Amino acid sequence: MPKQELREKAVIFKLSPIIKEIKGREILIIDDSIVRGTTSRKIVEMLRKAGASKVHFGVSCPPIKKPCYYGIDMSTEEELIASNKSIEEIKNYINADSLIYQNIDDLKKAIGLRVCTGCLNGNYPTDILECGKDYSNQRKQERLVK
Repeated sequence: MPKQELREKAVIFKLSPIIKEIKGREILIIDDSIVRGTTSRKIVEMLRKAGASKVHFGVSCPPIKKPCYYGIDMSTEEELIASNKSIEEIKNYINADSLIYQNIDDLKKAIGLRVCTGCLNGNYPTDILECGKDYSNQRKQERLVK
């Protein structure tokens, strides 16, 4: 979603904690990815308000550190929480008791196919240095206009 406020409202509309199942319990939540961290933070907040004694957060995708230049509408590097925060800092930001990410090698094994890991480690399958800088700047300008 293009704006932070809309992303937060979407989380509230999509998720409704069942208090009697959560109150007083340790919860492990598994999510597909953490991009900006705001949705994860909201989920942890909702679980704590529902009475979870602890909230552990597992992520099936390794930390997303770089933008995608191959057609996926992804944030600029400055907006990606893992591009400038350690796992411990992300854990603290989302207010989880623990944070566990999938690692790249295990992700590759699980998929069983050759996968692009450019957004995870900056190793893009093609040379994007020239067009990547232009594309990144173009995306920033587009976001400012919105």
